[in-house]
Amino acid sequence: MPAYVILINNKTTDATELDRYRPKAAAARAGHPVTFLAVNGKYEVLEGAPAESITIAQFPDMAAAKAWYDSPEYQDAKQHRLRGADFRIILTEGL
Repeated sequence: MPAYVILINNKTTDATELDRYRPKAAAARAGHPVTFLAVNGKYEVLEGAPAESITIAQFPDMAAAKAWYDSPEYQDAKQHRLRGADFRIILTEGL
């Protein structure tokens, strides 16, 4: 079953750190089977707290998504994201 990683940027706290995160996160995708379904496009919050941006990434299954997230390359990039913004990262199995 496909799996989806939903990245929600609630609030940027340090734009410089996010600028460091982006190229490292892009490099961390090498070798991982990911397809982006939405990347910081137009959205509307129907309920709940507002967000600055939303990204949805599709992986073949939960194991592939976890392999990307747990990879040393993404864990390195993640440190900049943690210093640069308040994110929610959700992994969910598809149908």
